[in-house]
Formats: sequence, structure tokens, C-alpha cells
Amino acid sequence: MHFDLTDLRLFVAIAETCSITHGAERVALALASASARIKALEAALGVSLLERQRRGVRLTAAGESLLDHARIVLHQVATLQGELAVYARGMKARIHMLANTSGAVEHLPKALASFLAAYPSISVDVEERESPEIAIALASGAADIGIAIDAVLPEGLERFPFCDDRLVLIVSEQDEAARRRKISFGDIVEREFVGLVEGSALQNHIAAHAAGLGARLRMRARLKNFDAVCQMVEAGVGVAVIPEAAARRYSRSAKIKAVRMTEPWTNRRLVICMRNRHLLPRPVQQLADHLKLSAKIRE
Repeated sequence: MHFDLTDLRLFVAIAETCSITHGAERVALALASASARIKALEAALGVSLLERQRRGVRLTAAGESLLDHARIVLHQVATLQGELAVYARGMKARIHMLANTSGAVEHLPKALASFLAAYPSISVDVEERESPEIAIALASGAADIGIAIDAVLPEGLERFPFCDDRLVLIVSEQDEAARRRKISFGDIVEREFVGLVEGSALQNHIAAHAAGLGARLRMRARLKNFDAVCQMVEAGVGVAVIPEAAARRYSRSAKIKAVRMTEPWTNRRLVICMRNRHLLPRPVQQLADHLKLSAKIRE
């Protein structure tokens, strides 16, 4: 079988827009040329990839399979092009990494800093996503490596433990909940909260568990980082749910109290996850190996 990269880009564009017309526009092809390419691709493969409907198209089972592989191939080609293009600037590679909020803000920076110091020719872009989104992006080839909650990842991803990441409730020292050793999320879900800005993976995660209890969080303030959240809690503006590592760090200089919660979802293990490690570019393998050495797990 012969696969043309233009055909793969066109097919992905059509799949994402559910339209041959819009897909052709995205890759700057005439509609007639795009239709001819798709027909030729189907003929070469011997299967139908698209079902033509009154309003657009939808993928067949074979089309869904091709889409998964096409995204991986195009991602690998883009990685190859990127690595070769930046040689002229003295940089060897750029890694696209996804991480949930706790991983990106609390647990990754120190390990990533030592990696970048050891490999000055490699650059890493870290993007915050929720753990289920990270799994999808890795499986489709849209990212190189990720840090996510182990419990929500599918079996198909390769992974290894990175760190424990317990979520705790923080309150001001004067708050009645400060005297408790443990507390249920259900007991405080109706209280006023301080949290991270809209779109934060962690904040979306907490809001989803509130919705599971039939509640909607009452947000008094939304801020960009955990330190700012802790300052608001210290002032009595509201309560917050944050990683225990952040609470422990801020409590050294602030009058707040961290209270553990009883729900299983607050006791999390973060893992480094990826597709088949041996098929990834060498810089990504080097980052994975470095993070594995940096892992901190309490058994």
C-alpha cells in the first residue's frame, strides 16, 4: 500500500470537520481534487472510509481505524520535521508533554528542571489537561508523553508510577473544620469555595465530583495558582481543595489547616504515561527515563 501524506492530512481534516468540502478547505485543496484523492485512497485500500450523508460525512469502522493511525503518522512526521528544522538553531528536539494540574504545578517542575539542565539541546512544552483527555491525546499521537491519574487511564498506554498526589481540604485556622482529622466532601460541598481559574483541569475534576453529589460549587474567587488560593483561604474567604504538597508548602508561612477527606478519589497516584516507549523519539525516551529515576512513591 502506498500512503501519501497529503492524502492522510486531507483524510484527518475531513474526519475532524465531518465534511469533504471543509476538509478540502483546511488543507487548501480544490473540492474536486479532494474527492478524487479520497476515492483513490478507498480504491487502493479496498474499503470504504466514509459514509456520505445529506449533511456531511461520517467515518466507517475502517475510517476510524485509519484516523487513529493517520494521526500517529502525521505526529511522527511533524516531530521529525521539527527536530531537523531546529538543528540550525542549535536545538535538537522539542517534546510536547501533557500533565494534570497537580503534576504540572507541584510535582513536575523540579524533575523537569534537572532534565533540561542535563539535556540543553532539548526543549519541553508542558500543557495542562485533565487525565482522560491526556489518555486520548497520547493514544491518538497528539502528544508525546504525559502525567495523569493512574486510575482513569486505559490499559493500552505504557506507564510507570511517578508520585502520590493526595487532595486535601484547606481551611483557615479559625474555621470549625480545622479541628477535624478527616472530613467528607459531601459535608462541605455546599460551602463557599476558592479555586483555580476556569479551564483548570483540577478545578474541573473537583466540580465533576460535586456534580456527582447533585451540587454546584459556589465559587467566591478563582485564582491562577495555589499560593493565591491559600491566601484567600487564610483570610476566611472560603475553603479549597488542593494537592497536599501545595498545602504543606504554604502552611509553613500561613495560618491554614489541611484536613484529609474520606473519599477514595482524593487519594491519587500520578503516573508517567505514553504510547509504546520504544517507538517514541529518543529525546522522549530520555525524558521518560529521567522522570522514572525522579519518581517519588510512598508504598
